Parts: sequence; C-alpha cells; structure tokens
Amino acid sequence: MENWRKSPIVFMFTLLPPALWLTAFFVLPLSLLWLFSFGEKSGITGIDITWTLANYARALEPLYLGIFLKSLWIAGATALICLIIGLPVALAISFASTRTRPWLLLLIILPFWTNLLIRTYALIATLRGNGHVNSVLGWLWKIFGAQFTPLEILYTDGAVVTGLVYVHLPFMVLPVYAALDRIDRSLIEASLDLGAGHVRTFFTIIAPLAMPGIVSGVIITFIPAFGAYLTPDLLGGPDSQMIANVIDRQFKAANDWPFGAALSFILLYAAFFGLAMRGLIGRRAVMGRAP
Repeated sequence: MENWRKSPIVFMFTLLPPALWLTAFFVLPLSLLWLFSFGEKSGITGIDITWTLANYARALEPLYLGIFLKSLWIAGATALICLIIGLPVALAISFASTRTRPWLLLLIILPFWTNLLIRTYALIATLRGNGHVNSVLGWLWKIFGAQFTPLEILYTDGAVVTGLVYVHLPFMVLPVYAALDRIDRSLIEASLDLGAGHVRTFFTIIAPLAMPGIVSGVIITFIPAFGAYLTPDLLGGPDSQMIANVIDRQFKAANDWPFGAALSFILLYAAFFGLAMRGLIGRRAVMGRAP
C-alpha cells in the first residue's frame, strides 16, 4: 500500500491501460445493454429508453419461466454429476505420487487445448444413431444373440447434460483438487490411527476441510452451465433449448433487443447471486476456523 503511494505516477500508468481496456470493452457495452433492458422497440432497429420494467415482467411469463426452470435443473444436474465424478478424480490426483500427479493434472487440462466446437461435434459423432455408443451397444447385444434397436440419445435433454458435463468437468476437478491438496495429511493419519475407517474419515475430516473447494467447483460449474448456448444448440432438440438460446433468438430472429437484454441481465443477476453466496460461505468458513 505504501509503495504505490510513494510512486503514484508509476502506479497510474500501470493501471491505466487495463482500466481503459475494461471500460471500453466491458463496462460501456454492459452499461448500454443494461439501458436497453429498460427500453422498448421503436420501428425495425430503433430502441427508446423509457425505463419500463415490462421486459423483466415478460420474463416471468409461464413460457419463459418454464425455460428458466428447465435451464436451472439442467445446470443443477450438470453440477451434481460433475461433483459425483470430479470428487473421486480430485481425490485420486491429490493422493497420487509426486511423479504421477502432474501427468494426471495434464489429462484434466488437456481438453482446454481443443476448441469447444470441435469437442461438441465429436460428441455428436459419439451420440448419434449410428455413432460410437450405439455401435458398442449393438456389438454387445450381438454377442448375446439379442436384437438391438439404436437408442435415441442425440437431441435430447440427456445429450445436453452429457455435453455440459463433458465440457465443465475440469472446472469441478481443479478447485476440489486445490482444496484437497491444502489439507494437512497428519489429520487424516490421526483419524485412521484412532480407529475411524476411510469412509468416516472422508465425511468427518476430508469433506469438511475441502468444502470451500467443493462449493467453488459447484458454483463455477453451475453458472456457466446455466448460461450455456453452444452445447444445447447442437446437442439438444426443440424441447431441450435453454435460456441462452432464447436470448440468442431475441437478438437475431425476433430483433427484440430490449427483451433479450432483460433476459441477459437476469442471468447476470443469478451469477452475481451465486458468487455472493460463495463469498458468504467462504467468509463463514474462515470465521469458523478463527481462534
């Protein structure tokens, strides 16, 4: 704190470029979109800022409220499945040897090196009627002499959840692993030495200490899944569209920018609420550990 006060000019010149960048390409566009959410369509391309709440009230209509609720349960199912899969994976990485651990982390990070669109099309090739999943199941059925009817996996809610889990699983593994890696191993050894089994040690020692990482993983998995666009657009059918796809149609096909802006900011408010809950839980955890 005292160092930058001694050299305020250097500090200002260091802060100025990123501040200008964020203002020009984040704050101003977001502020303009926020203004649009209180406006009304005027002609084909015009927007009048009338400070109306009609766009937000329209978002509460049964049609859009149902899509919001469906997006919520798809995002919740995604976060839950990622937690069920990611927690054992994070545990395995945390307790792996020091030589094996970097390679396991590399395998978790490796999907980020491939474009999301390419990975989604790979899932389409896997889940379609004559894809890899049905091919393997057909081969297994043929071994047992049974007739196999290809499963309709693609363009369903299940395909959307599968794609979202595939995309967001690393976001669950990494924060949980970071929390597990900070746990004092002597506490686990003491629990085992005192007669507690592995299951009881997990629920009484490991899980409570790793809870900040688990909560972070759930939040940073749930929020992007809630606002996902590409995965439900490519893997979901007409009944599997999420709220981000509705927002896209408002800005493009319907040309209703005020309503699309209102829906966008409802998503943003939900994200802020999730982050605020994460901060509150983290603060309580710190206060609980305080002497």
